[in-house]
Amino acid sequence: MKAIRVRKFGGPEVLVPEEVPAPAPAAGQVLVRVRAAGVNPYETYIRAGAYASLPELPYTPGSDGAGTVESAGPGVVSVKPGDRVYLAKSLSGTYAEYALALEEQVHPLPEALSFAQGAAVWVPYGAAYHALAHQAGARPGETVLVHGASGGVGVAAMQLARAMGLAVLGTAGTPEGRALVLGQGARAAFDHSSPGHAAAVLEATGGRGADIVLEMLANVNLAADLKMISEGGRVVVIGSRGEATINPRDLMARRGSVRAFTLWAVTPEEEKEIHAAVGAGLALGTLKPLVGREFPLADAAAAHEAVMRSGAAGKIVLAC
Repeated sequence: MKAIRVRKFGGPEVLVPEEVPAPAPAAGQVLVRVRAAGVNPYETYIRAGAYASLPELPYTPGSDGAGTVESAGPGVVSVKPGDRVYLAKSLSGTYAEYALALEEQVHPLPEALSFAQGAAVWVPYGAAYHALAHQAGARPGETVLVHGASGGVGVAAMQLARAMGLAVLGTAGTPEGRALVLGQGARAAFDHSSPGHAAAVLEATGGRGADIVLEMLANVNLAADLKMISEGGRVVVIGSRGEATINPRDLMARRGSVRAFTLWAVTPEEEKEIHAAVGAGLALGTLKPLVGREFPLADAAAAHEAVMRSGAAGKIVLAC
């Protein structure tokens, strides 16, 4: 089978297509014929050797994917060959034509969704749901500001927030991105590169600020976020690429809080809730992953470069 292999940590050029044997499922395992794999920023950090936990070399990247069940090992009861599924993590990596996964890492993909959309489920919707429900404790009627709302996680967060009864505001760095944010149902869209966007958010909320801010780039925006939250407001850090300097008095004056997480630290109970909620939304059609760009599997290096550029418009995926 074709797979992307990383034999040394470094730049995008270390993502090399290779021919490797397809794995075989053991007891409790499922072999999935991957049709699309999701590309996430954290995978670029791992590839560069700049992540807290690194895999042994060589490895195949990827935790998001979608395709059909090729075969199942003894004891697997929830899926069968031919079933359409999305992957939420795997044992062997999803940047490949086949991926080996545990039974609990394989979830039904509704017929209405493409494989590319299925590859845009786990990290974007898992992170967004965990941020809103578990970290922020979001309640219907509250206002949420989604930073970087035109990207994969941002789109997922807006869709989930609207389904939960929240008023949604979003930011994006380009006119096209802001149009996308409004098209996803946000009440207003702001340019997060503009020095005046904090004042604009306060004006849009009648001066009280957002109850929740979902932050994708805390090293750039966190200090400003603390000036945009309401009394008792919560900032949830989903992504950061470095250190941030804040004035704690901005939190103290608003009785605010900052929460942060990694998706890999969710508990089994939280993960079960994530898949129940997201799966229901996918089946009902209230959640519709947005794919921005597709790259061939062999062009994984170009996909890694693209996912780190500003101006995202949905999820980047690899066609396998």
